[in-house]
Amino acid sequence: MTATGEDLLTARGGPWWWDRRRSALFDVSLAVVSALECGAEGIPFARDAGVPEAAGVVFGVVAGSVLLVRRRWPIAVVLVSIAITPAQMGFLMGVVGLYTLAACELPRRIIGSLAGMSLVATLIVTFVKTRQDMVRGDLDLGDWFVPFAAITMSLGFTAPPVLLGLYVGARRRLMESLRERADSLERELQLLAERAEERAEWARNEERTRIAREMHDVVAHRVSLMVVHAAALQAVARKDPEKAVRNAALVGDMGRQALTELREMLGVLRSGGGERRERAASMPLAAVGVAAAAAASRAADDEGPCLAEIEDLVGQSAAAGMVVDLTVEGDARSYAPEVEQTAYRVVQEALTNVHKHAAGAKTYVRLAHRVSEIAMQVENEPSEAAASSARLPSGGNGLVGMKERVAALGGVFVSGPTDAGGFRVSAVIPAS
Repeated sequence: MTATGEDLLTARGGPWWWDRRRSALFDVSLAVVSALECGAEGIPFARDAGVPEAAGVVFGVVAGSVLLVRRRWPIAVVLVSIAITPAQMGFLMGVVGLYTLAACELPRRIIGSLAGMSLVATLIVTFVKTRQDMVRGDLDLGDWFVPFAAITMSLGFTAPPVLLGLYVGARRRLMESLRERADSLERELQLLAERAEERAEWARNEERTRIAREMHDVVAHRVSLMVVHAAALQAVARKDPEKAVRNAALVGDMGRQALTELREMLGVLRSGGGERRERAASMPLAAVGVAAAAAASRAADDEGPCLAEIEDLVGQSAAAGMVVDLTVEGDARSYAPEVEQTAYRVVQEALTNVHKHAAGAKTYVRLAHRVSEIAMQVENEPSEAAASSARLPSGGNGLVGMKERVAALGGVFVSGPTDAGGFRVSAVIPAS
């Protein structure tokens, strides 16, 4: 991974304005070399100017040392190099100063203006110096050499450092831009990863809730009936042996049915078979929930429960001793599988709750086929017994599961006690 901008800021360990100690050491070395160069060039300058050589050396050393602040004040370094150009000193400072100036994030007009001033100063000084040498006879060349030498020297000392500085500055800014973009992408990826983890956790919780609801709906009803029949069997075992035998047979049949439903659902959840297991290994989390729902929906048989089986469902409750009255209004017709399954589960769970909490109470089951919806209602009268003799446990998820099922199809679910002391469960589900 690349270092982020914050890491670079915290990694600065150089003194004063330097980012790194290596940069400070490099600038100090350049300043020392520049000071020595200007100090040496100050001797002939002092002779020509008629001042003590020591003054020329001190002047050169002080002027050359200005290169130390090239990163902090590049404009000042270039201006000093232009100022001492007539003294024919500071060539290293001029080249390094122009390079630093061009590499800085300064307006191009400032860089162009200072580079032009340095070019003109070098051009004039070189022209005058070359002309003087030809007059003194130090150079025996044609008049053409003077402008040629002046232009060549001025361009040679100005153009390369400026072009190199512009290139390095542009490259540096590009790298900083790429680094910032990488930092931004990294932060976005971290945010996306956190959100994906949150969504995955939410999906896992949803699937746990769905699986728990499906298993509750599939198994709880038959197990509740088994407990009711077992309690009745215990009560009549000595008084009415024939009824006890019938109840025992019913308990056995319901137990086998419950085991069959549970085995089918677990088989789907396990994705039985080698090919199905391989597909399940790469199955996204949402598909697990779909499989769970599909398993639960076809737990009773291959196609899942439907409205035609409600009479059998009511008959099972009646066989368990419940006084139940079924009323169907409207013309029966076929609905979408999920609608029929949800309607069946609502009636099933409502009857299970009557067995648990109102044993012996008379119950009314009403089913209404309407134009664009199907409505169902399960209402029981107050129970004469204080508590169910079977002592059925309650998980507290039945009403919640029914409401979630109905709401998932865009329907309305209402439950609560009646004025007479009983309990009513009502649901309306759109037909499509």
